[in-house]
Amino acid sequence: MITEIAPAREQESVAPRQPRKVRRAWDEVPRWQIYLPLGIYLLFTLIPFYWILLFALRPAGSTSLVPWPMTFDHFQKVWTERSFGVYFQNSVYVGVATLILTTLVALAGGYALARFEFRIKRTFMLALLCSQFVPGALLLVPLFQIFAKLQMINSLGSVIIAETVFQLPLSMILISGFIRNVPQSLEEAAWVDGCNRLTAFRIVVLPLLRPGLIAVGSFAFVHAWNHFLFALMFLSDQSKQTIPVGLNTLMSADSVDLGALAAGGIVAAVPVVIVFAFIQKWLITGFSAGAVKG
Repeated sequence: MITEIAPAREQESVAPRQPRKVRRAWDEVPRWQIYLPLGIYLLFTLIPFYWILLFALRPAGSTSLVPWPMTFDHFQKVWTERSFGVYFQNSVYVGVATLILTTLVALAGGYALARFEFRIKRTFMLALLCSQFVPGALLLVPLFQIFAKLQMINSLGSVIIAETVFQLPLSMILISGFIRNVPQSLEEAAWVDGCNRLTAFRIVVLPLLRPGLIAVGSFAFVHAWNHFLFALMFLSDQSKQTIPVGLNTLMSADSVDLGALAAGGIVAAVPVVIVFAFIQKWLITGFSAGAVKG
């Protein structure tokens, strides 16, 4: 009898315990304490957008708080009379060109920082970080003189080069951090199979960098799209101006056309909102992954 009961007791003593549920502090917080601040913040954020839509869609001279009857005369005015169609085309050209140049150069520089060791690497990284503290307005005079000697004043190429140069430091740091997250053993395996460094990078590493490239490219595009200073200083011909400068032309010293200004602001904001709506998942993944190491 004793020999039969002992194994049963032994089995009961080694039976796995059920894991205790860990109660976190925020599990006990009432829902209204979470939703109320978020609702207030959302309301505070959406009111300016509604105000812009109100001025853009209601007739001129109306004081109604509801855009009814709705009109699109302000959009037609800024697109045709105020040449916003030309400004929009120029902004797209500058933004896409800046995106391509910044991504390509940052990809090459980020790979060099992530995979190679050289004597001034730490100094170079420190210089990249310090360059982020230099405002663009401080370099307007030397940049203007350089572009004047190159005969690039009043050319979209000057704005593209200036935007690319100012986007490169942060872009290279992000890309280098993202490449460090890709194991170098994957490249070494491709080298063993007969690939050179460039082919191994194109086949193995580049497909894994898609979130980082999307993050860097979108950041460069949005900054070039919204930047006002370079386009104002380097472009004098109205047919080559961008949307931020075009918005500035709607405001004069004597009066401001609020309806046209609101319509122009919506025209400037809609493409950026659409881009972020499609790439937000890749954007968050790219920035978080690129900031982990480096």
